[in-house]
Amino acid sequence: MPDNSFFKSLSIRDFQFVWVASTCSAFGMQMRGIAQGWLIYDLTNSPMALTWVMLSFIIPSAIFSLVGGVVADRASKKHIMVYAQLFNAVATLMLAYIIFVGEVTFSHFIYFGIFAGAIGSLSMPANFSIVPEIVPMESLVNATALQTSTFNFSSIIGPILAGSLIALFSVGGKSSHYSVGLVFFVISGLLFLAAILTLFIKHHWRPKNKSKTSSLDDLKEGLGFVWNEKVIFGLILVGLIPPAFGKASSFLLPAFNQDVIGGGPEELGMLTAGMGVGALIGSLLLAKLGDFTWKGKLLFGTVYGWAISIFIFAFTGNLMSAILFGAVTAFFGSVFGALNMSMIQLAAPQHIRGRVMSLLIVMSGLMPLAVAPIGGIAEYFGVEVALAFAAVMVGISALALNFFLPQLKNITYFD
Repeated sequence: MPDNSFFKSLSIRDFQFVWVASTCSAFGMQMRGIAQGWLIYDLTNSPMALTWVMLSFIIPSAIFSLVGGVVADRASKKHIMVYAQLFNAVATLMLAYIIFVGEVTFSHFIYFGIFAGAIGSLSMPANFSIVPEIVPMESLVNATALQTSTFNFSSIIGPILAGSLIALFSVGGKSSHYSVGLVFFVISGLLFLAAILTLFIKHHWRPKNKSKTSSLDDLKEGLGFVWNEKVIFGLILVGLIPPAFGKASSFLLPAFNQDVIGGGPEELGMLTAGMGVGALIGSLLLAKLGDFTWKGKLLFGTVYGWAISIFIFAFTGNLMSAILFGAVTAFFGSVFGALNMSMIQLAAPQHIRGRVMSLLIVMSGLMPLAVAPIGGIAEYFGVEVALAFAAVMVGISALALNFFLPQLKNITYFD
């Protein structure tokens, strides 16, 4: 493929399997988010309930991700990915049965979130750090954007599919437990397929020499490296603090759909799909740009655009305008997230990249500091006020980081 192709990284066999497996997993995640969010809000009618379920996933991810980073730098990333996907698929299948027979409670979603977060904390460093090992470094921005596009593409189709299936399976007065349970069975099938596809990856990178240091020494080395490398540390902060507030537009979407738009499962699917369209356009645009020079300036430009679009989205009063501005919001968030991730990967050496990515996940544990107050604001003052507050905090945090870390906006290439 020519160097300026949208899909040049897909000419690499191993990346093809990584990309397709990621697509299956992303579809499962998107469908699970819609089905789970619909059932939880139907059971509790509480935005804070949605927040607690999100925290049940994030907190274990933060606690165990450092271990996942050490493992990713010492073992086969392919094997880590396969086992994690299998465990996730089995857990989803079990939850599907519990939902289907009508015995699910709010606590089940918390337990499932904790388990999924722990498994994800072990697999995510491997998922992130395997890509630079199977594609050339000059194609890394393209590959990262394409990997992000799998999530964004699933954001378009997955929610519509989940919402439509819930509505279809509810025909004849069937309960939400029945319809959501069937959707979870479909999701478990997608996760099993992702595990099977990952088996076809030929890449089996391991350290050339068996490490003579302990896992604790490896962990200390990773922490010290990030602390001393100010560019990487700064990029991690930029990739965490604004999104801690910016993600509010996603996790509050079920409440926004019902309380502001007055929609049902189909409308929730359309809203999420609209965001998926915007995010997909953003990731494909970044893939097309490839290895451009003005990375730092674009990074900060997109986060400012993200803040403005979230603020406008908060006060949209009908479905069509919410879909439009939700798409714009997701566009900026997608470009920002994929670019930040690829810049961190470019800056981190291969032998320590898993630990660097795991520290990024661990620091994502700071997100509850923003998520919980925003959920509380939505509970007592309304979803619109909560989203407006989140938008203002995205903008303020980006301005502060730009002021204290001015070297980041001047980043062009990495050595």
